[in-house]
Amino acid sequence: MLERQDEKGSAQQELLHLLARQARRVPFPVGLSAAVIAVMASHATGHWLPGLWLTAVLGVLLLRWWALGRLPLLQQVAIERRIQLAVGLSLLNGVVLSSSLLFSPYLSDYHRMVQTLMLLSLCAGAVATTAGHRPLLLAFMLPVTVTNALSWVLGHGPSPVGWVECLVALLILAFAWVMLSLGQDAWRVFVDSVQIRQQQSESNDRLSAALQQAESAMQAKTRFLASASHDLRQPMHTLSLFGAALLRLPLDDAGQRIAHSMNVALESLTAQMDALLDISRLDAKVVQVDPSLIRLSPWLSRLCEEFRTAAMRKQLTLQLRCPTQACVESDPVLLERVLRNLLDNAIKYTLVGGVELRVEREGSLWRLSVCDTGCGVDAAEQAHIFEEFYQIDNPERDRAKGLGLGLSIVSRLVELLDVHLDVESRPGEGSCFRLSFEAADGADVMKPALDRVDAPLPFMRVLVIDNEEPVRVAMQTLLGSHGCEVLAAGGTREAVLKCLSRRPDIVLADFRLQDGDDGITAVRSLRALLPGLPALLISGDTAPERLREAHQAGLTVLHKPVVADQLLRAMRQAHEVGMDVGVT
Repeated sequence: MLERQDEKGSAQQELLHLLARQARRVPFPVGLSAAVIAVMASHATGHWLPGLWLTAVLGVLLLRWWALGRLPLLQQVAIERRIQLAVGLSLLNGVVLSSSLLFSPYLSDYHRMVQTLMLLSLCAGAVATTAGHRPLLLAFMLPVTVTNALSWVLGHGPSPVGWVECLVALLILAFAWVMLSLGQDAWRVFVDSVQIRQQQSESNDRLSAALQQAESAMQAKTRFLASASHDLRQPMHTLSLFGAALLRLPLDDAGQRIAHSMNVALESLTAQMDALLDISRLDAKVVQVDPSLIRLSPWLSRLCEEFRTAAMRKQLTLQLRCPTQACVESDPVLLERVLRNLLDNAIKYTLVGGVELRVEREGSLWRLSVCDTGCGVDAAEQAHIFEEFYQIDNPERDRAKGLGLGLSIVSRLVELLDVHLDVESRPGEGSCFRLSFEAADGADVMKPALDRVDAPLPFMRVLVIDNEEPVRVAMQTLLGSHGCEVLAAGGTREAVLKCLSRRPDIVLADFRLQDGDDGITAVRSLRALLPGLPALLISGDTAPERLREAHQAGLTVLHKPVVADQLLRAMRQAHEVGMDVGVT
């Protein structure tokens, strides 16, 4: 019952707005029709009364324009009362217009017919201007149509009333009945349209609320992942540093195997955490594309050799078919990340047969395909395989099968690289992922410089700034085993004091420090004392906004847990850059 009352109130409120709009338009056709009737009556009677009648009509129109325009704004007045006022104005308008029939005895049959047609046309227009609301429509039509019919039946001067006059009166009443029926249908349509708009508005509100909830949930998930990632990365980083230092100690064979197995497990866990980091970096839009010419044959050969061991471990074949002249322009680092994910995914989900990396020419394009004979993907599932954490055949969440982020990273990277990706897969027959590139001229391809991974680390005085003592101890243990002198600090103030006593060659700063400081601020403070001081930011915080801050500060970021080789390589590169600019 309450719902029906609300629907009725909404329709009545919308009707008041319609009447207010129509009150600004109706005076023009009604005033013109009244002027025509007044002119005809004035010529027939030669009297001033038609002019007075026209003035009354215009006065009523002006009153309706003012009153109907205010009715929607009178919220303090009950809506039923406002509807009654509108009905009264409609009745007044109908009575004033129908009073023009007093001039009928003075008009010729032709002018009477014109007068009747004009009044009935106003009745037809009232169906639209009142939306067919029965009380409003009746208030206007009854005085106009009934008096019009009576004027024909009561006669015209001394002439007797014939069957023609009676037929015209009946037709006028029939016309009124048809208009009322049409008005009823029009009101039903009007109410339905109001209800539909109201339901659509409510649906939009619910959808907007659901969208806000989804966005809040997504932000909460991002904050949770960032916090959980940081809290997990801290002890993992410490274990990684101690594990790398442990391998440099003289151990027996059993100890070496245990230390090696521990580091392999840590590297596997690090790889899974890095997958989460890749998602954060791509969502933060801090990944820059640096395209260059790539000769695919040697580049893909190196990549296949790296994955051949993993394929042989599962007794799979790994083949490469690539023309020697194949050359494309893309970012080699990001493209390698795409292919690594595709190859790793293909080997992971292939039990029998093998994987083929194939490059074919199609017109002006090179098609690079990663095809396997694995389990394949059903057509209904193919739309979901690029979603985060989505895995088809891993209900037990086997860590050996990853986290379900590989293809999600691929979809983001191919969009960033502006590369078209096609997927063709059939259950039980395997899958094929195809990347399309514009062919490039390989004449100017430069050979990549070899990275000196195994080069010894030069002596450095390293300032480590970290809020957790186990991390500082692990850094001292690892870097000390490589011949570095390590200074440790927990916050910015302590780091500044250390720098004043002994100048460091490089700074390794965590993002979260003691006393609410952060690594970016700490590095800026140190560089204010020692301009150009080489620094690396090491953090377990992978929140997108944090990545943007570090990127804007121009700092190289290493994410915990940092593999020892990666840390040493980054330190060596930062130290060499510092020497090139004459800092160290």
